[in-house]
Amino acid sequence: MYKRIVLKLSGEALAAGKGFGVDVTKVHEVAAEIAQVHAMGTEVALVVGGGNFFRGVAEQAKSMDRVSADNMGMLATVINALAVQDAVEKQGLHCRVMSAIEMNQLAEPYIRRRAIRHLEKGRVVIFAAGTGNPYFSTDTAASLRAMEIKADVLLKATKVEGIYNADPVVTKDAVKFDQISYMEILRLGLKVMDTTAVSLCQDNNMPMIIFNMNEPGNIRRVVAGEKIGSLVTA
Repeated sequence: MYKRIVLKLSGEALAAGKGFGVDVTKVHEVAAEIAQVHAMGTEVALVVGGGNFFRGVAEQAKSMDRVSADNMGMLATVINALAVQDAVEKQGLHCRVMSAIEMNQLAEPYIRRRAIRHLEKGRVVIFAAGTGNPYFSTDTAASLRAMEIKADVLLKATKVEGIYNADPVVTKDAVKFDQISYMEILRLGLKVMDTTAVSLCQDNNMPMIIFNMNEPGNIRRVVAGEKIGSLVTA
């Protein structure tokens, strides 16, 4: 269905409900699904969040300078990226971590043309450190990287089945959208991704699919074109 994808993983997803740190079992489950998608002939790039270690806008950072807090959050994403890289390589795939903040001993610097070349050679690429700038979330980084590498779709893996008109965890009769427009997300103020990320996808007509990653095999199903989650288009 898709030749090249960007998959956005939250840090909380890698913690598997534990709240803090990386759940090794969950990371290896995700890596196994990435290997399945790669075996289908799809070029796979990932963007990882860092909320399982530190989030710049979290309660723990409220007394900090926002720039310092966001910088700590970006470093947290590098920890997650290295964990995912290790798990992916244990699946027998070649994997590269590319960081928006230079740290040459740990990761390659992000260079757009090099990232595309890695994908063309069949390597999995993990984009770490967000955009490299404070005040921008990893959702925005995922949207930006999807545009830069000319991905066919941006996939966001979450803990719910898709986009709802209210939080389905709190509101039992929340209604799921099978398909929704960028403008409707912004108009309704839905918190599926931050407004900068949604606006960026809207301006560049990048389709997004929001789906539940806790259901085994869902990443492969989405890439294969099955009607899972919520599709966001113009």
